[in-house]
Amino acid sequence: MAKKKLKALVIVESPAKAKKIGSYLGSKYKVLASMGHVRDLPTKASDVPSEFKKKHKWATLGVNVESEFEPYYLVPKEKKKTVKELKDALKDAEELILATDEDREGESIGWHLTELLKPKVPVKRMVFSEITEEAIQEAIANPRELDLNLVSAQETRRVLDRLYGFTLSPLLWKKIARGLSAGRVQSVAVRILVQRELERLAFKSGTYWDLKAQLKTDAGAEFESMLSTVGGKKVASGKDFDESTGKLKEGANVLLLNEQQADDLLERVKKSDWKVTSVEQRLQSRKPPAPFTTSTLQQEGNRKLNMSARETMQVAQRLYEDGHITYMRTDSVNLSNEAVSASRQRIEDLYGKDYLYPEIRRFDTKSKGAQEAHEAIRPAGKQMKTAEEIGLKGQQAKLYSMIWKRTMATQMEEAKLRFQTVTITAADAEFRATGRHVEFPGFFRAYVEGSDDPEAALDDSESMLPPLEENQALEASQVEPLKHETKPPARYTEASIVRKLESEGVGRPSTYASIIGTIQDRGYVKKSGSQLVPTFTALAVTRLLEKFFPNLVDLQFTAAMEQELDDIAVGEGDRLPYLNQFYRGKEGLDEQVKSKEETIDAREICTLDLEGIESAVRVGRYGPYVSDESEEEPVSASIPDDIAPADLTNELAQKLIRLKSEGPKSLGMHPEENTPIYKLHGPFGPYLQLGDVIEDGPKPKRVSIPKNVDPDSIDFELALKYLSLPRFLGEHPETGKKVNAGIGRFGPYVLHDKVYKSLGKEDDILTIGLDRAVELLKQARKRSAPTPIRDLGKHPEDEEQVAIFDGRYGPYVKHGKINATIPKGYEVETVTLEQALEWIEAKAAKKGTKKAAGKKKAAKKTTKKAAAKKKTTKKAATKKTAAKKTAKKKTAKKKTAKKKTAEE
Repeated sequence: MAKKKLKALVIVESPAKAKKIGSYLGSKYKVLASMGHVRDLPTKASDVPSEFKKKHKWATLGVNVESEFEPYYLVPKEKKKTVKELKDALKDAEELILATDEDREGESIGWHLTELLKPKVPVKRMVFSEITEEAIQEAIANPRELDLNLVSAQETRRVLDRLYGFTLSPLLWKKIARGLSAGRVQSVAVRILVQRELERLAFKSGTYWDLKAQLKTDAGAEFESMLSTVGGKKVASGKDFDESTGKLKEGANVLLLNEQQADDLLERVKKSDWKVTSVEQRLQSRKPPAPFTTSTLQQEGNRKLNMSARETMQVAQRLYEDGHITYMRTDSVNLSNEAVSASRQRIEDLYGKDYLYPEIRRFDTKSKGAQEAHEAIRPAGKQMKTAEEIGLKGQQAKLYSMIWKRTMATQMEEAKLRFQTVTITAADAEFRATGRHVEFPGFFRAYVEGSDDPEAALDDSESMLPPLEENQALEASQVEPLKHETKPPARYTEASIVRKLESEGVGRPSTYASIIGTIQDRGYVKKSGSQLVPTFTALAVTRLLEKFFPNLVDLQFTAAMEQELDDIAVGEGDRLPYLNQFYRGKEGLDEQVKSKEETIDAREICTLDLEGIESAVRVGRYGPYVSDESEEEPVSASIPDDIAPADLTNELAQKLIRLKSEGPKSLGMHPEENTPIYKLHGPFGPYLQLGDVIEDGPKPKRVSIPKNVDPDSIDFELALKYLSLPRFLGEHPETGKKVNAGIGRFGPYVLHDKVYKSLGKEDDILTIGLDRAVELLKQARKRSAPTPIRDLGKHPEDEEQVAIFDGRYGPYVKHGKINATIPKGYEVETVTLEQALEWIEAKAAKKGTKKAAGKKKAAKKTTKKAAAKKKTTKKAATKKTAAKKTAKKKTAKKKTAKKKTAEE
């Protein structure tokens, strides 16, 4: 009997989507996953066949720069099995339906699939923005052709990024350090962060004083007011100061109070009567923000949920594939008629008609190159269920709830606010008090947008003043002078850098998460709380690019590149002239790098000219350091890892150099070990060391000096106490188990039953007692064994559990002590035991090879040690023999001298 043909093979990108869509299409359709990209440019030289490399100079670049920038695509080893499965499935299908994501990347994957599978059956392109039964049925009934303009734009983008990265990155390796990379958007993002850091470094703080008064009405109601004017002249505030000088801006017509003037004014107003001189009120309406795009979702995820852009996109991807939200890579704020109707019905049901905006509210998409046919990110379907109704938990519930609330807000009534400004007079001074009251919450009932400024009040915050009227007498219950210092511009957070990149037209929101991740992975940026702090390496790289390739890190130039790609996407641009202009000719990137390479002085580029720092600051092979070259023998000292460029002061630089020039300072000999105790300074700060570093010998004991302890205060007795750590504090009153105190990588801590808790700033590691330790440990969260996301079953050989866990760098499979990362494109819900065993076996083999190499290295080291010992023994024996000979000679000489004396 002949095998029944499938109506169609449908190809999506992930197994989770395949399973969901397959359940909606039925048995006539076979839905398989491509696991993301099926082919790409070579990532390393070893991927390219040796014969091809011999034949073509450009082979490892992956782009034929000699002929129309034709890409050289390879199917990665891990994708060959997938491609074969797709080819086999296509043999039984009457047509091929490409159902990859609805963006440029998805269009590109669809085209690559047709190029690889070479179908002999009709090919259709199916697009949808949500994975619901209705959306899938509608999409399959209304297919379209592949959009080759989108494919061309994506390919041009990929080629452009390859030319940029592969041409500039090797230059950074030669001139700065190995492992660095340059990127079309990445390098611009780093430059933005560096510029802000340099602004902070150049910032000069200004000081000003004012008064704060706590006032009381006859009815006993209290409120706060701040000094506004003195003698009719406005009192200076932070915005009146020049950031580069710390002085008042030129032409600022304000009164700058010093401490004495503030105290004098305080005495005057204390003796004076306080009276309300004016009361102003104004009403204001607030409109809701537009529904979420990729960019605004990342920003709010960071502000409200403290999720990184990468985390936000990972959680959103899961929500989309599970059919809970619409496609999460979009720059459109458009909502479909169905979504609007469903939202309005839900608002009426939950909040009542008073909260429903009388007409349908639409939003204009401002993003360049936005695709209006796409929708904003919203809850999928027509029911607009809440996270609780769907049954979501954890991060998925939090992100979905935020999307749901923002969608509801778009169709809700405006919020009505009443603002009050009251002026109070005392002596020759005026004070101001401001209040706000939400008259009608409107869309605030559902959603309030976050702010990049952590100190800013949210829109729905209340700060009402008591009822006040003109000429009303008040009593000052407390008046105090306040000293203020102007603050440097804030560092960027993930939310604010995303907003900055989007506003400048640099990159695309769908790539921001990976860019922010990459600049951290490459060591250009470190995260401190929510701040993105550029490293000294970032300063050196930006310095090189700004000096020799200014266009490539220029915001306008990069935005223009993005526009060129957008023009190609809509069929209004041509890839070849653009790539020629970018790469070839005298002004092209290739010639620019070749001609400038010899003129770039690595030492000069790695020497950072930082304002206010007299010593040379350099980036070296082992990290940043300061150097004093005024003496014959220059002294260099590492800059501690936790010091940001803008936090390096001249005093700190001088101190680091002084400590290094003094060398290892011996505080004395340890009474038991009979070895010296040194006070040293390293990349991670000051520390104590017991004994010397001996080649091939055991590492000496080291203990970090706590950050709240001045290294200069450490004497011999104190050093002994630190080196004796950890301390036994006693037995825990509840468990009877030991409680210890020690210093670790992250500072002082107390430990009980594998539970660590850092000490507070007020605690001293040397004096902390058991009671305080127990109190701290109560605040600690016990580290329990990680809970698996999915249990896949037992290993066929030892019957131990094989499960999937969520790790710092994404999901992984675990068996015993072997952890194997789940490759890109595989979804947690669809991984099988067979696939997991394959990855575990590969990881175990790799680990075994490393172990063997380690054993070989250890054996070599042992042989080397034995040879060195033999050499030392031989040397000692030779010395002994030589000493014996010398002693013999001396005895003989003595005898001869004695004999001669006797004869005389």
